[in-house]
Amino acid sequence: MAGPTIRIHPTDNVVIARRQLVSGERLGDEDITVSGLIPPGHKVATRAIAPGEPVRRYGQVIGSATQAIAPGQHVHTHNLAFSDFQRAHEPGAAVVPTAFVDTPTTFDGIVRADGRVATRNYIGVLTSVNCSATAARAIADHFQRDIHPEALAAYPNVDGVVALTHGMGCATASDGEELLVLRRTLGGYARHANFAGVLIVGLGCETNQIQGLVAQEGLSEGAWLRTFNIQDSGGTAKTVARGVAMVNEMLAEANRVKRQPVPASHITVGLQCGGSDGYSGISANPALGAAVDRLVRHGGTAILSETPEIYGGEHLLTRRAVSREVAAKLLARIAWWEQYTARNGMKMDNNPSAGNKAGGLTTILEKSLGAIAKSGTTNLVDVYEFAERVASKGFVYMDTPGYDPVSATGQVAGGANLICFTTGRGSAYGCAPSPSLKLATNTALWNRQQEDIDIDCGGIVEGTDTVDAAGERIFRLMLQTASGRPTKSEQHGYGQNEFVPWQLGAVM
Repeated sequence: MAGPTIRIHPTDNVVIARRQLVSGERLGDEDITVSGLIPPGHKVATRAIAPGEPVRRYGQVIGSATQAIAPGQHVHTHNLAFSDFQRAHEPGAAVVPTAFVDTPTTFDGIVRADGRVATRNYIGVLTSVNCSATAARAIADHFQRDIHPEALAAYPNVDGVVALTHGMGCATASDGEELLVLRRTLGGYARHANFAGVLIVGLGCETNQIQGLVAQEGLSEGAWLRTFNIQDSGGTAKTVARGVAMVNEMLAEANRVKRQPVPASHITVGLQCGGSDGYSGISANPALGAAVDRLVRHGGTAILSETPEIYGGEHLLTRRAVSREVAAKLLARIAWWEQYTARNGMKMDNNPSAGNKAGGLTTILEKSLGAIAKSGTTNLVDVYEFAERVASKGFVYMDTPGYDPVSATGQVAGGANLICFTTGRGSAYGCAPSPSLKLATNTALWNRQQEDIDIDCGGIVEGTDTVDAAGERIFRLMLQTASGRPTKSEQHGYGQNEFVPWQLGAVM
């Protein structure tokens, strides 16, 4: 039987409650007595901690005590706070050769004419500006199976027609960073292998002119990339009719795809965690890391992101960087975020969220250390800016905000054809055109929200499962999902509203 607490590292001065602990309960493994009520997933002091003394979890500093803490007491926001500390950066110190498998496994993918490999087969309707969002949605709605089942009845190999709209595209500098990043994001989606064809719909007078987008991103208009706008089309109704006709012209060819075995090296997975709890860094995140290690050994790619949520743990990533240049790129993004938050009157320690705190996470340092576990143990081979095209194989980093829809949007724009999303509080997230798998950190969540969660990692907390065994199951589920198996979020129709480009600058 597993004990009532989990010790993560020998040097930690806290342990994690597996279940609710009550005052007076004896914790024999730690030789302490509980003082007060301690919720599941929360921290218990294992020895006296003086005011100002570092609190350690994962063998790392997660903050400093704000008052004296006695053995057996609850350690949380009332007596623990963020404290900056000097991180020892040793670029490349933890780099080891990757043990690639001799015979990579396969999944059933869709091979495009140019050699790109897809995990899904959608037609996408993108917008240059918010003003064309309603028309774009109307085009996609014409093909929604639950609204017009006859529209795609003859095209069973087409996963759907989706409109990915946004609230940007005008009232911004025509030569500024925000427009550049928006265009990079839209360009990444327009090129995405999971789209058999794409329409880009504009208004006509917006700052984000479609021809400027096409030119910046090197896109080629033709049978599979069509662009037009409302003003040239003669209004909304004519724009919708024009778009519906264009999609109809694409459907027959899009439906001709056939899945075939392809190496797992064609999988690029974006790693996300949201609604985290005190178990995230113990169960689902390290289990996903074990799956990532397997994917990398099979030649695939994994993208870690959410820069505000690796803050304080970045020294663990620079140790895995394959070169000083790669480490420097990561530290440059950290420095950018420190400046970005400062000029907006914010701080890097604004996390965790209210739900994270209720689940047992106290400081951003603690959350970051658990979040990094998603990346596994292989070498960090490159660092990318938001929505930048990911060209490297292996474990890479992409700079994104911590807000999950924005972060995943950047990853998909960079080429992620699968998302893995861990959660301890519960998530109802999906991502078109890339399928999204959700992993529960605890079995109570799994039992409560199975309709939204794809796999339960709670057995690791309960002592009935291991990180490695769970990692193997996640890896196999990655392959099945990439082969076409629907995720829970796909069954519910999530994905269109979760497209959220990063709005960087002022709206004028």
